[in-house]
Amino acid sequence: MAGTVYSHSRLSAFEQCPRKFLFRYIEKRPVDTESIEAFVGKRVHEILERLYRFVDSGRIPSLPKVLKRFSIEWERHYDAERIRITRGDSDPDDYRHNGERCLSNYYRRRYPFDHEETLGLETRVTFSLDDAGRYRIQGFVDRVCMAPDGALEIHDFKTGRYVPKQEALDQDRQLAFYQLGLEPRYPETREVRLVWHYLLRNQVRVSTRSREQLQTLRRDTITLIDEIESASEYPPKPGSLCPWCEFRDLCPEGAAIKPRELPARGRGWPRERGAPPAPEPRSLPGREEPAAPALPALRGQLPLI
Repeated sequence: MAGTVYSHSRLSAFEQCPRKFLFRYIEKRPVDTESIEAFVGKRVHEILERLYRFVDSGRIPSLPKVLKRFSIEWERHYDAERIRITRGDSDPDDYRHNGERCLSNYYRRRYPFDHEETLGLETRVTFSLDDAGRYRIQGFVDRVCMAPDGALEIHDFKTGRYVPKQEALDQDRQLAFYQLGLEPRYPETREVRLVWHYLLRNQVRVSTRSREQLQTLRRDTITLIDEIESASEYPPKPGSLCPWCEFRDLCPEGAAIKPRELPARGRGWPRERGAPPAPEPRSLPGREEPAAPALPALRGQLPLI
């Protein structure tokens, strides 16, 4: 695997289950299906990228228009024969409702989308962990922006139900990778903030990294890559994620694990007791409103959302 460019996803696959890593990245087994969770995530990310490009062009679509576009894209891409739904107590409408709720939560929290200056959307980053360039990393950043106080912010959108504890986010590798890849582009920036938007739960988490932490990340990742590239066996690692694995039918150990039972819930997995409601925006127009002038790097012609 010499010359391989690694990503957080590729590294995580090996850590979670070497057998899955073998199937996905070495044997490159074809996969004809997609999990409903991944499907929802793609649609929500597409709409948020589209929303910010409209904002950049000088127009803010109304929330009903944003949700209408989500509905159009859902109908365009959804294929019941291809999309896997693992949770037996949920149907496609539950997940569609969750996607709408993710977008509504974000829209209401962030309107009129002038909190920061957008520098990039779905920005690809590549960098080397070592001076020789042997250990290379790549990734795509949902949104890069400059905060009013001059800090560079790296934003990541999450559509799942789970919100990690702060201690786990303070050790998160993915956004720290993005920081390593983006800092050379903005050498004047003195502070970098890592920002996670847990859209379904309507929660935001923030973390930072010290120089020492980033150096440790470089060393630990190089060690992990060496382990991956020296591996000759790829045993399965059965666990709670096996029911969602795209290679479950090829793995007897994974196929034996059933999804854990969850408490009954209504549509949209309502917010937990005591969780704060979405904050009220300054206003929610029923029509498109003027926005700030477009950033030159993002300006472009777009159809109505």
